Amino acid sequence: MRTPTFDIYSVKTPCYVTEEEYLSRNADILCSVSKRTGCKILLAQKAFSMYSAYPLLKDRLDGTAASGLFEARLGHEKFGGETHVYSPAYSAEQMEELARYADHFVFNSIRQYDMFKNALSGKECGVRINPRFSTQKGHEIYDPCAKGSRLGQTLPSFEKEAALYGLEGISGLHFHTLCEQNSDALKLTAEEVERQFGGFLEKMSWINFGGGHHITREDYDIETLCRVIEHFRNKYSLTVYLEPGEAVALNAGFLVTTVLDVIDGGTDGEYDKAITDMSAACHAPDVLEMPYRPVLLENGAKPAGAAGEKNYTYTLGGPTCLAGDVTGDYSFDRPLKAGDRLVFCDMAIYSMCKNNTFNGMPLPSIYLARDGRAKEVKSFGYEDFLSRL
Repeated sequence: MRTPTFDIYSVKTPCYVTEEEYLSRNADILCSVSKRTGCKILLAQKAFSMYSAYPLLKDRLDGTAASGLFEARLGHEKFGGETHVYSPAYSAEQMEELARYADHFVFNSIRQYDMFKNALSGKECGVRINPRFSTQKGHEIYDPCAKGSRLGQTLPSFEKEAALYGLEGISGLHFHTLCEQNSDALKLTAEEVERQFGGFLEKMSWINFGGGHHITREDYDIETLCRVIEHFRNKYSLTVYLEPGEAVALNAGFLVTTVLDVIDGGTDGEYDKAITDMSAACHAPDVLEMPYRPVLLENGAKPAGAAGEKNYTYTLGGPTCLAGDVTGDYSFDRPLKAGDRLVFCDMAIYSMCKNNTFNGMPLPSIYLARDGRAKEVKSFGYEDFLSRL
């Protein structure tokens, strides 16, 4: 488990703090996979788009993956390298501007590629496929292979449109089916992709394995990942792309919060309530959407326990009016009081890029930590709230 190297009382809360050392470790692991296999690895900015940290990554990754116009522009201007973009549907109004930033376009159907192909001369274009082969359970909202998914073409749809429009100008295929998974899931999925779409792979020059690969997690099986990559390279002479998001900044950041008040739980068996200046709904929405219970450090060092595990248990909630703005139940060795600092772990991913100002909540400040010191790189005020309305 990674803990903060900086003084948690030296920052103003709530705030996100990304540790340069931890980010660099992740980048080194990803770079080693790239060097070993010849694959290209892109930062999926939908998970981590803290561009002040891009200088740490740009020399070890090959570029960025975007899900829309603004991410494509951010990657092009702040990161460099290759800029890939995928959207379930592109608008004609945005395509001209997108073409200024992106060099690889992935379409959700051959038909939509046919609509825009004349405007993309010199660009690498591909199509997202969907093998409808799910390897995850319990997170259907994040499962691109779930029943009724709109993401990517199934084999019957792909074959129908290939016959109708042809494949001229399409140089790659893209699939993204994983979410926080190990390489065993990739191996099974890749075998299914090959079984269904193998006849088309021979006509392509690249393939993108998408994201969801937890490559920098301690128990991740890198050997299997490398074998899958090398198989597609050797059999089909394909350039292989990976576009991890979480793996780039996994366990590299923290969300520091201050306890504002403690409310007695009453006599009906409920836990006492600790109100923090951090809101799950506003500042860590994946806690509610996924949902999951983030690891919490008491005073920035010692892990808090599950409910009832330690002497004092609290339900931690945010300062908004949303009744469900609750981060979870945690237990501590000592009672909490107003002014205490708590640290939520693994908060560099899907936080800064998904936060919001519901109830007029101020956005957390953003810090980079280096050599044990946290430096503020961005703070937000009323004007940021006002400008969104």
